[in-house]
Amino acid sequence: MMNAVIFDLDNTLLDFMKMKEYAVKAAVAGMQEAGLDVDVGEAYDRIIEMYVDNGWENQQIFDLYLTEKIGHVDNKLLAAGIVSYRRAREANLQVYPNVNSTLSELMKMGIKLAVVSDAPSREAWMRLYYLNLHHIFDFVLTYDDTQARKPSPIPFRMALEKLDCAAENTLMVGDWPERDVEGAKQLGMKTIFARYGDTFGTIDSGADWDIDDIHQIVDIVSELNAA
Repeated sequence: MMNAVIFDLDNTLLDFMKMKEYAVKAAVAGMQEAGLDVDVGEAYDRIIEMYVDNGWENQQIFDLYLTEKIGHVDNKLLAAGIVSYRRAREANLQVYPNVNSTLSELMKMGIKLAVVSDAPSREAWMRLYYLNLHHIFDFVLTYDDTQARKPSPIPFRMALEKLDCAAENTLMVGDWPERDVEGAKQLGMKTIFARYGDTFGTIDSGADWDIDDIHQIVDIVSELNAA
């Protein structure tokens, strides 16, 4: 009997990489318009490399980029980049198709819902509020709450305690096999790989189910509980 579903946030509920792409491109264009002599394509590629090396949530990437590019942080250029980034981020922050209907149907089925994310608390909550999902979940656990990143068992164990559910009665849904799937399996949870959010070209996720549409979760839960 499945009583709860835990979701990763980025690239599982919302298209984080699409948002990041548009936001970084807008930031580069903004800095260029403000006077930065730069090739847009090269600047975009370098900033993405910096995010990969320093973390996708790093708030100092444009400072680092400007320091590397011109030797110091020009606040006019920095402001242009940040404002352009934030405007594009808000405009392009979107849930995947069928997210809202899926969450609604699961709630009607009496399924408890939670989020376990490695994102900082403030950033996670801002995304949930932008998308009007802040009222949906029984709770949201972030890195600031757990002080541990997946696949550590700590976030998953905390989630199960808060849900008051056994691992075997809980589903974990995520886009990162090495973190979401492996971490949940350590505790005996059933796992679903969100292939629609995969950015690594994963062949074998190791999950109990791979899905191409988030609404497939409703069918999985229905079949498990009917059985």
